[in-house]
Amino acid sequence: MKGKARDIVKYVLSLALAVFLVWYAFRSVDWGSFLDGLRQTRWVYLIPFFAASIGALVFRMFRWQALLKSSGHPVSHLTVWDANNVGNLANVAIPGAGELLRCGIVTGKQGYGNVFGTVVMERVWDILAIILMIVGALFLDRDKFGPFFRDQVWTPLSNNLNFSLWWLVALLVILVAVFFWAVFHYRDRNRFCKKVADLFGSIVTGFASFREMKRKWLFFLYTIGIWGMYLMMCFSIQKAVPELASLGIEDAVFFTAVGNLAAVIPVPGGIGAYHYLIAVSASTLFGATWETGLLFATLQHELHAILVLILGALSYLGLSLRKKRVG
Repeated sequence: MKGKARDIVKYVLSLALAVFLVWYAFRSVDWGSFLDGLRQTRWVYLIPFFAASIGALVFRMFRWQALLKSSGHPVSHLTVWDANNVGNLANVAIPGAGELLRCGIVTGKQGYGNVFGTVVMERVWDILAIILMIVGALFLDRDKFGPFFRDQVWTPLSNNLNFSLWWLVALLVILVAVFFWAVFHYRDRNRFCKKVADLFGSIVTGFASFREMKRKWLFFLYTIGIWGMYLMMCFSIQKAVPELASLGIEDAVFFTAVGNLAAVIPVPGGIGAYHYLIAVSASTLFGATWETGLLFATLQHELHAILVLILGALSYLGLSLRKKRVG
């Protein structure tokens, strides 16, 4: 019951943050202008958007499957595809829950830690990709994007803290170090510490799956494919919104980088956080109206969410039917 209560509290707080961010982003919207922009949207560009969205999911399926195979857990394409889709569906409701759920789908009760390690490896490479996107945006137009990251992202984050961000980072590093020292020091004398140590060992084994891959170049190609598809999704929506149609691929790089920063804010599916960051970017850097920025963010976010919901429901149904047949 305590675990369920804790999960409920986390979800309620996460949902409350999402509601606040949505309200904050839409609080002063001129709905007439917003709806007028929606009517002017060039819907033909949604074809490449959805094609790129599915392409990103396919590349993710291949990449995770390659990691699972190298970690000693070969899984079929269909199972990995369904696990990813159901995991994405869960993430829409509870951030992070999907990662745990998809691991359980492909492993059952065996080797969970190893499989979770492959997910950690995936996320590390995704973080590196986001960093490269940000660096790429700065390289393509440092005078425009540099001040934005400083004034709209870094400065507000630093000012909202009562002490230096670096002191916070140092404190977190120390706490994590003390926790792992205690776990491994007392693992032979404490049941909880032993379980944590065993799980951490399994995660490290799964994390090392990348080292065991025979064709690492495929992993890199899959990762490039994933983020190339994300870039194409963003570029397609730029073309769909007339006021942003003149923007180039370098601007899509920037929007993709900024949009993915919303992923670090623990709200369901990035709702609110994504809209705010994109709207600020469009209105601050490109002279678009706030309504146009929100339209761009809404099209990109909600259309992708609809695809995630449909594919997640179909995959859940498929998994259930296959489980019944096996049973």
